[in-house]
Amino acid sequence: MQIADIFVSLQGEGKNQGRICLFIRLAGCNLDCTWCDTKESRTGGISMSMDTILEHIWRVNPPYICITGGEPLLQAEGLEPLLASLHKRGTEIDIETNGTIDFSPLQQYASICMDVKCPSSGEQSELGLLGKIRSRDTVKFVVKDENDCRYAQDVIASHRIAGEVFISPVFGTDYAVISKFILTQNLPVRMQIQLHKIIGVK
Repeated sequence: MQIADIFVSLQGEGKNQGRICLFIRLAGCNLDCTWCDTKESRTGGISMSMDTILEHIWRVNPPYICITGGEPLLQAEGLEPLLASLHKRGTEIDIETNGTIDFSPLQQYASICMDVKCPSSGEQSELGLLGKIRSRDTVKFVVKDENDCRYAQDVIASHRIAGEVFISPVFGTDYAVISKFILTQNLPVRMQIQLHKIIGVK
């Protein structure tokens, strides 16, 4: 697999926010979001075998791992045996995906966090995948403005989403505008600010 980075940090987003986590960032992405904060992971990376990746993992022996990117599901064929090995050992796993590739074959091993792309990103997710989200999975909308919030509101209203839904403002945007929209519209979401950006870690 092509690996952009393997590192330990605090999980900055989602249901596991604040937990110590080993991140495996896979290289390569099929989107080019306007406000992407990991553009360096869109291409390149270092080729690593599954055994080499596992060696990195067991040096830390983490109880919780997040597979991220780029878009990790572009490497699903190589990723599945890695996930199976980790799952067998009882490791808790999250996969962060942009919602353009079917993640259902990997749900037996991990929780999914589907990042639904909003208009300001310049990209679009496959909304039909929301029907595959389970109660243990999550959905995230990264929003920049009220227009993005209205898009998220429409998607939530028109799709059955079994998992918890997060609204995450783009770092540095006006958080008050986002929070006011959530409150006035009574959205069934949890607002979450990107912790890792605030405390200055990866």
